[in-house]
Amino acid sequence: MREIDNIFHFEENKPNFETLSKQNGFTYWYASDLMRHLGYASIEAFNKPIQRAIATCATLNIEIMDNFVQEKRDEDGIFYTDYRLSRFACYLVTMNADTKKSEVARAQAFFATSAEAFRRFVEHSTDVERVLVREDISTQEKSLGSVAKQSGVTDFGFFKDAGYRGLYNMSLKQIKQLKNIPTSTTIYDVMGEEEMAANLFRLTQTKATLKQVGEVGQRAAEQIASKVGKTVRDTMVNKPETLPTYENIKKVKSALKSSQKDFKKIDSKKNKSENSEDL
Repeated sequence: MREIDNIFHFEENKPNFETLSKQNGFTYWYASDLMRHLGYASIEAFNKPIQRAIATCATLNIEIMDNFVQEKRDEDGIFYTDYRLSRFACYLVTMNADTKKSEVARAQAFFATSAEAFRRFVEHSTDVERVLVREDISTQEKSLGSVAKQSGVTDFGFFKDAGYRGLYNMSLKQIKQLKNIPTSTTIYDVMGEEEMAANLFRLTQTKATLKQVGEVGQRAAEQIASKVGKTVRDTMVNKPETLPTYENIKKVKSALKSSQKDFKKIDSKKNKSENSEDL
């Protein structure tokens, strides 16, 4: 296993990544092998991108067990938990890995050219990150709605707009006009990671404040939403209305789902080719 470290690279036209694949019902790669070649020193450190990749899979409603299979392994008398990763899982883990590592950047480039769907809609690792943050926003907005109702909010539309006004210094309608976002498009779906993070923080802090003050009524709740939004705005280096829009998250999700099928086709063709050579 140590000898492989010296020859393994994610280089264009030299996909040595393929030499590490194994077969047992499906084509897979051990996370511990991928870990070393992405510049990680331990499986514990590598666990964060693995868990985020699993969360991405769950968000996309893709069967986790088809892509991530835990396995107890023994290496030189040391027992540890490893994962059998599908090609798609390897991609998701790589896209959630530390982009400051040069090995990760090369690996991301390798995977990005592997599936047609990526070339159309998924340009950067941040697109994958957006999928997770967008899911967090949906969860927090639903939770805020429940807390707002308990606080006496009867018109959630006005309450939401108050939050936007605090963060953007303008209404939702004005934001969409400024950024040329179609009125039918959910604004969160075209936000970049930075803008999403600001809105996620706004939602969680508004919820926390409303929980603290209890039932206050519509008007007071709107004032709280606006004040929290302004507080978040004041902490931002780049004001949210100046940030660019991105590919609609629905298209990114669709591309990721399609890419799983593309990756399966790659393995199927590879297996057929190898079987033909054995005949």
